[in-house]
Amino acid sequence: MHEMTAGDALSRQAVVAVVGAGTMGAGIAQVAAQYGHEVLLFDQQRETVEKALAATAAGLEKLVGRGKLAADERDRILQRLRPAQSLSDLSPATLVIEAIVERLDVKQALFRELESLCGPDTLLATNTSSISVTAIASALDHPQRLVGMHFFNPAPIMKLVEVVKGLDTSEAVAACIHATASAWGKQPVFTRSTPGFIVNRVARPFYAEGLRAIEEGATDLATLDAVMREAGGFRMGPFELMDLIGHDVNYAVTRSVFDAYYGDTRFQPSLLQLELVNGNRLGRKNGRGFYDYREGAETPQPKTEPACDRPGTIVVEGSLGVASPLIARWRAAGVNVVERAGAGLIRIGSLALALTDGRLAAERSVTQGTPRLALFDLALDYANCRRLAVTYSPMTDEASRQAVTGLFQAAGIEVSVIEDHPGLLVMRTVCMLANEAADAVHQDVCSAADADSAMRFGVNYPAGPLEWATRLGVEAVFRCLRHLEDAYGEDRYRPSLLLRKTVFSGGTLDV
Repeated sequence: MHEMTAGDALSRQAVVAVVGAGTMGAGIAQVAAQYGHEVLLFDQQRETVEKALAATAAGLEKLVGRGKLAADERDRILQRLRPAQSLSDLSPATLVIEAIVERLDVKQALFRELESLCGPDTLLATNTSSISVTAIASALDHPQRLVGMHFFNPAPIMKLVEVVKGLDTSEAVAACIHATASAWGKQPVFTRSTPGFIVNRVARPFYAEGLRAIEEGATDLATLDAVMREAGGFRMGPFELMDLIGHDVNYAVTRSVFDAYYGDTRFQPSLLQLELVNGNRLGRKNGRGFYDYREGAETPQPKTEPACDRPGTIVVEGSLGVASPLIARWRAAGVNVVERAGAGLIRIGSLALALTDGRLAAERSVTQGTPRLALFDLALDYANCRRLAVTYSPMTDEASRQAVTGLFQAAGIEVSVIEDHPGLLVMRTVCMLANEAADAVHQDVCSAADADSAMRFGVNYPAGPLEWATRLGVEAVFRCLRHLEDAYGEDRYRPSLLLRKTVFSGGTLDV
């Protein structure tokens, strides 16, 4: 291969080829054509290419109709997209991107053929989401020229591209693909070829902790989804998102990562989701999943506490940390807030109110000697959140419960009471996401910045997990995980060694 300058993107004059004209391949081809490349699109089924080009034209026409794309630019993009009749037609390409079936043997056979047909300087990229790039490249005479270029669906819209380096991938090749993805308007991140890369690995707790909460009767589907949206700031709750993805797909990814990590319990699939797959309740695609999408089906609503009177005075003892913006909201609502030294508790008469730290309310009540205890959940932004999950110790009386509800309602926050569940909903999910991201960084899969970028641009998280952990306090995340580990007695909640090192060295997560 010729000498490449690290960080140089392919020029617009370079020909790009895409093999596989399904939804993903067609989307990748459109992205490259929009940048200005001549693009060759090949599929073994010629009619698939014709359908893909027609669908692309229709999609661009919609953009023209909405005033988001000029008609002459649409025409230029479509002129750059050309069908290829055979693989040999791809020989002029500087970059060939594969987006075919997820089978190792089929991908290896394709790249062996491409290696013989294309010039020695042609870069080869796979869009695989689950197969080892190292394994695919092992079939080549020159494995250094193969790199992962993992787009997210729909490729023209989703910003993230994971640039996946196998054991033999040339650093210059990876750098060129990273720079090219950036030139195409994408947000590229580097990752080593490990199971799930970044996104499909780090995202597992978002689904797993929601599934466990339902399995353990903490609350219902609609309430959990609402809390994750309205407190956590996620665009969709886990059950809405799994229904959208499809349970066959989501379960298969979880099972793939679980198996690839030799049965690590942190990635353990859910029997509840397996039951949906077995019952062919796959989500939106066939009308029923966790929710019922059939015509006339009732949309379940989250549990929300009825209106209660607010307390006249509360006492805030010590710092509330990330929850401190609540004080201003309460004062603006006319609540008399008295502040004094203490351990980060809110007193409403004989009741103590605190942010969850991963312990059961019942356990914390006994340990702290506070019979009447309420715990509230984490929020992305306490200054603007619209809902919080709350739970109580068994000794908490009804009058105290109503006072807590009224206090949050005074600040414009809906209250969803859930069963006593360690770490509640948002807190335990965010801590587990941060833990998985930290482990990926610790194992040199990616940088801390790329871990956060991947989750923000790949799955639209409201904040990167490590950024969120830094905001919450790494010590608080570590403490919550240790409490979850104690509560369940499971290795699943073991804190990452990177978190432990950060806490005890006084360092940072470098986000």
